Order: sequence, then C-alpha cells, then structure tokens
Amino acid sequence: MEDSDTNAILPDGEDSSQDNYKSRRNLCLTAPPYSCPFSVSVEPVLFLSMFSLALQMPLCTQYLWDRISEDLGYNGTKIGGCNNSSGPPDPLEKEVETMTAHWNLYINLGGFFISLFSTTLFGSWSDCAGRRPVLILPSLGLAVQAAVYLVVLYLKLPVAWFLLGRFCSSLTGDFNTILAGCFAYVADTSDRVSRTFRVAILEACIGVAGMFASIIGGQWRRAQGYINPFWLVLATSLASALYAYLFVPESVVPDPGARLLTTKHHRAVVHLYSIPGQGGRRLKLWLYSLCFFVVVTVHFGSRDLYLLYELSTPLCWGPALIGYGSAVQHLTYLSSLAGLRAMQQCLKDSWVAIVGLASNMCGLVVISVANTTALMFTGYGLGFLFMASTPVLRSKLSKLVEPSEQGALFASVACVEGLCSLVSNGVFNSLYPATLYIMKGFPFLFGAVLLLLPAGIIGTLGCQQRRTENAESSRMSTEC
Repeated sequence: MEDSDTNAILPDGEDSSQDNYKSRRNLCLTAPPYSCPFSVSVEPVLFLSMFSLALQMPLCTQYLWDRISEDLGYNGTKIGGCNNSSGPPDPLEKEVETMTAHWNLYINLGGFFISLFSTTLFGSWSDCAGRRPVLILPSLGLAVQAAVYLVVLYLKLPVAWFLLGRFCSSLTGDFNTILAGCFAYVADTSDRVSRTFRVAILEACIGVAGMFASIIGGQWRRAQGYINPFWLVLATSLASALYAYLFVPESVVPDPGARLLTTKHHRAVVHLYSIPGQGGRRLKLWLYSLCFFVVVTVHFGSRDLYLLYELSTPLCWGPALIGYGSAVQHLTYLSSLAGLRAMQQCLKDSWVAIVGLASNMCGLVVISVANTTALMFTGYGLGFLFMASTPVLRSKLSKLVEPSEQGALFASVACVEGLCSLVSNGVFNSLYPATLYIMKGFPFLFGAVLLLLPAGIIGTLGCQQRRTENAESSRMSTEC
C-alpha cells in the first residue's frame, strides 16, 4: 500500500479528540449496544439495495419506451423487433428514442439537488449519530419510490408521476447515502492495509446483485410484465432496511446529543477540503476526487445509454438479450475484484487503477462501433477490469482523513456521485440524440477519451510517490 497517502493528519490540538474517538469506536465494535447472536457486516445491506435498484432501473427505462411508443403509435418493438433493413431509419423510432432519453434525464435530475443536500447531511451526521440510521432511512425511501412506481403502473398514470417517487427517495438520501454509510462502515472496521480490498468486496456485492437482478428482470418482465418485478423491488428495499435494523452492529458510539438539522455537518465536509494537512493532503483530496468524478461520470453516462443503444437498430435486442447484456456488465465487478487482488501482489494501487482505466477505455471504444451482438459483447468483455479503479480511489481518499472524518469524507464522495449523476445525464443523454444521425456510438467514444484525464493524474501522483520513496530510501541508506 502507498503509506504516504495516509500521512495527512489534523493539527496537534485535535490529537486527543481523535484518540478519544478511536477508543469509543473500538469499544462499540467489541460490545455493540445493538446485540445480535452473530457478527455481521454491511455487505447484505448493500447487496439488497443494489438488487432493488438494478432491477428497477432497466424496467423503468423499458416502461418509458413502451408508454411513449404507445402514445406515439410506434409498434416496432411489439411486432418482432425494430426494422433491420438497410433503408433509412424510422423517424418515429428516433422520436421514441429521443423522448425516452429526455424523460430519463428529467427523472434523474428531478431529485438531484435534494439528494445532493441529503447525502451530504446524512453522511456527516453518521460520524456522531452512528452508521445504522444512514443505512435504514434511505432503504425506506427506496421502498416509497417503488410504491409510487407501482401506483403509476396500476393506474397507468402519466410518466411524469415517476418524478414524485424520485423526490421521495432523494429526500431520505437515495442509494448514494447507502453507499456512503457502507463504505464509512468498512473504513471504521478495517485497517489501512486491507481497506482497498474490503472496498472492492463491497463493489463486488454491487456487481453480483446487479447481475442477478438483470437476469431475473429481463425474463420476468417478458413473461409477466412490469408489475410483479416492481413488487420485488419494494420487498427487497424493505428487507434491506429490516436487515440493517436487526442485524448490523453499530461501528461508532452514537452521541445522544447529535442533531441532524444543523449546518455543522455541511461545514465538516467543507473543512475537509479546505484545511491544509501534511504530505499535500488537501491537494491529493482534490485530485483524487476529480479522478473519481470523471470515472464515475463516464460509468453513469455510458450505463444509462446501453439500454437505448441495445433496443434500437442495428442491434434490436429483446428483453432476454438486454438481461444477459446487463448481467455481463455486472459480472465485471467480480472479474475486477479478482483482477485487483491479483495485481496487488505485484503492483502499487495507483498502477492497478490505471490498468482498470485502460480496460474501461478499450471496452468503450469497441462498443462505440458495435453493430452486431457479438461485437457488443466483445466490448463488454474487454472492460472486464473497468471497476478496478474506483475501489482504489475510494481507499486512497479514506486513508487521507482521520477515523472521525470518514462519514464526512464519504458524504463528500456521495456528493461527488450526485454531481456525476447530474453531469452524466446532462451530457450523455443530451449528446446521444444530438449525434444519433452522425455516429450513434459517439458518447461511448467521448467517454473513453475523458478517462485519459484520471489516468494521467493517477500516474503522475504514482510517479511522484515513487520518487519520494526512493529519496527517503537513499537518505536512510546514507545515514546508515
């Protein structure tokens, strides 16, 4: 591990408070006040929440496609697939694509600002109130969102009502707050040597949950429609909240006097990035956060477009192929976990991240020119290490702050993820219809080019770290 990334400390006057926090945290871990017969962690919470989200997202997009197609009188997906002839593209199909992309944009942006505020608030609040509340409340919010979507499906309400469900979920923190709570929990319970791999395990849970949800969702939707799968979305969201309440022990001692509605929590996030520290702490926080922003923006933006790309000509995938394609995408979380573990035996974390970015770029370039099913799956296969970079970045950020700042840190990371959602939807979902007649896969090629920026930053910091280590090694050899 790159220990220089962990050397940033707070001013000397705060040492005693940090020691007190560590002792309180250790006491909580050895004797949790919320006792259960066996020790468990947060992986099942993240698995269930991601399963719910991954089952819901493609169903929502496909439902938008079907409803808009019905309203416009387009029946290309209902009479055996879209038009595969060599003639000009169907203008009505293009209109359905454009409107579906725009409604995806509206729904995702609908709760963005609320989610941006709530994830920052809840994440920092968890440093003093405990991690369990920020695992339970967002899960309940996702359940409310699923309930609203079910009402829309049963009553065939206008798709604009989806905005209400998104609003309810964002108000309670949304999925990003669950991510922040889970990663902060792992930071509480892991040492610096094992943290990167522990973070990667959490991200692998995301992939496995997404894989199962994709396979189940595609087949189930084709057999029984949309309503029954959305009932499962509701059930898994409630199960996640119940599991966190019953079985997850607290990793920090809650402060009985901790208040939620105070500006203290947002100030803590601001101070994290504004107070200087040793070893270039503030600069590294900004640079690694920028890298994380670019990587996640490209991931979100391309993920949102995969389904539209697959539904339309020339691929014209049905529900089964869409499910398999999404499953392959999520399977790369496991391959990234295995690849990260193997590469850590001979490479520093920085170079592991660069290999992951290179894999992602190769996959996006191939997908940008994919006009057959085989080529599309080849692009997915080339990206088999695309998730190896984000665990490294999360781990590096976590190692730059004190234990009592983990919640504030991952609140800021959640804030960055919310901004990624805004930018990716605004850029990629607008770029796709704008370049539809020029180069259909241009947004994927654009994403591959963007990834050169984090690769350059991580590589530069890695070389700088290596020079520092060599200089220190030479100095110690001279003194000896």
